[in-house]
Amino acid sequence: MQPQASKKKKPAKERQVLVCRGTGCESQKAKILFDNLEHELKMLGLDDDIEVKFTGCHGFCQQGPTVIVMPAGTFYCNVQPEDADEIVKIDIKDGGKVERLLFIDPKTKERVLSYKDMKFFSPQRRIVLKNCGFINPEDIDDYIAVGGYQGIQKALGGSRMDVINEIKKSGLRGRGGGGFPTGMKWEFCHNSPGDQKYLICNADEGDPGAFMDRAVLEGDPHAVLEGMMIAAYAIGASKAYIYCRAEYPMAYERSMIAIDQATKRGFLGKKIFGSDMNFEIKLKLGAGAFVCGEETALMASIEGKRGMPMPRPPFPAVKGLFGKPTNINNVETFGNIATIMTKGGDWFASVGTEKSKGTKVFALAGKISYSGLVEIPMGTPLREIIDEIGGGIPNKRKFKAAQTGGPSGGCIPSEHFDIPMDYENLTQVGSIMGSGGLIVTDETTCMVDMAKFFLGFTQKESCGKCVPCRLGTKKMLEVLGDISKGKATMEDLEQLLELAQDVKGGSLCGLGQTAPNPVLSTVRYFRDEYEAHILRKECPARVCVDLIKFQVNEENCQKCGLCFKACPAGAVSWEKKQTAKIDVSKCIKCRSCILACRFNAID
Repeated sequence: MQPQASKKKKPAKERQVLVCRGTGCESQKAKILFDNLEHELKMLGLDDDIEVKFTGCHGFCQQGPTVIVMPAGTFYCNVQPEDADEIVKIDIKDGGKVERLLFIDPKTKERVLSYKDMKFFSPQRRIVLKNCGFINPEDIDDYIAVGGYQGIQKALGGSRMDVINEIKKSGLRGRGGGGFPTGMKWEFCHNSPGDQKYLICNADEGDPGAFMDRAVLEGDPHAVLEGMMIAAYAIGASKAYIYCRAEYPMAYERSMIAIDQATKRGFLGKKIFGSDMNFEIKLKLGAGAFVCGEETALMASIEGKRGMPMPRPPFPAVKGLFGKPTNINNVETFGNIATIMTKGGDWFASVGTEKSKGTKVFALAGKISYSGLVEIPMGTPLREIIDEIGGGIPNKRKFKAAQTGGPSGGCIPSEHFDIPMDYENLTQVGSIMGSGGLIVTDETTCMVDMAKFFLGFTQKESCGKCVPCRLGTKKMLEVLGDISKGKATMEDLEQLLELAQDVKGGSLCGLGQTAPNPVLSTVRYFRDEYEAHILRKECPARVCVDLIKFQVNEENCQKCGLCFKACPAGAVSWEKKQTAKIDVSKCIKCRSCILACRFNAID
């Protein structure tokens, strides 16, 4: 049985106007922009020849809302609802370009016409994100038109072990953080006896700054459903859950629409594609607990219990949801599966490195020119991701470190700026791949403050079940607070490191075991900053408010007035062609002047 497009649906029009309506763009009036474009086309009588289509996020979030005119691929950024008439009249009707809305290359200063020529997109290798930004996520026919649901048919044409062996051949590793071989994980569950087996898609993405899973569910939910169908066939599961965090209402809604469409089309339910496979998917809304990203806590939440981790063994593959064999993968992992089945495990294994196959989606954030989602082959150097794709560090500042893996990860200092981004290399420098958060810092970032931020996050999110995590992280946070205030001693620093090892070794689950990582990695690479706070009562990055006061360096001051304009407290006085001055009595130490100054003139 071949998946068929709806008979009622008209053939897709060659000329299309793609409007990004992911969460980021939708928050900036993308819906009104979409309606205005449709209205303008109708007013000019062009609506029969040109389709306005809304899509999910294509990744270049910094430039949203965005519009892509196909088939030329003309990319318009920062588009407002009132710009719709110009796009329709100048581009679509007359064949010109609305130059003021084109992206300007930061290095060449030239306007770029097509998204294919933009350095944000051109180095990427998209597998998981290939449809995001180009198909309507609420239209199953759009997914079928680009080859959707062919992977499950190919899987059903072979045995369960054939599917597992293909995934093992691909070398795909779990993209949720642990990096465990996916095919091996499936095989464990396949071999576990049981009259009922479950499959779970972990969409409880909680790392600060990470939004990869959200974008995939918003932009290409059917790819996740198809990946789950293939996995369910491989392990012998007939029921599945997508565990989606409540903070993702659009991802939840579009997943619900996709499940409903697939069920009505007969792709979910009984005897899928004429086979003996029965499979249903339910959505479970999580309440925002970070610890529920851990497998056993997640299963407890689905069962209606408090989300708290359980000791392992037994592992979920043996005794999981409702006591039955269960397999859990995250959204990005499932997003790879259908493509692997259609193109083959060998094809996927040809991308990436020897031990880290395929691509990885990263969420670029922090002190970088262009934040957003990027999908690059495993092994791509960090420098290329930041300088080429991300446009480098703004305001002529220097790269200091990158935090990968969120609160569970560690920092990569400038001495490892050329590190290939794969599982093995990140582990060697004391960090982890994690789910794909990549937060960039420059010299205005205090590493003590950053460690305190991440540890504060995990301390709040601790379920409190085990003593090392519940009390150990609290005490660590107190020591970090004393360091940032200049009240700590070198003995306190040694105690901090001892506590970190105790929490790491004694905690029950991954949250506690990895909570000390940001502290350990920042002390490893930036011990001098910790010592400056302790011994000299100074914050080299000028962040920790208890250790700083602000003044203008007259030699560096360019008399531009940027600090004056940025100060929210009226503490900066300035006149044209005059050096700025700071009134310490009015200064609230918000650092707005430091961030605004491009000449390092605030001491």
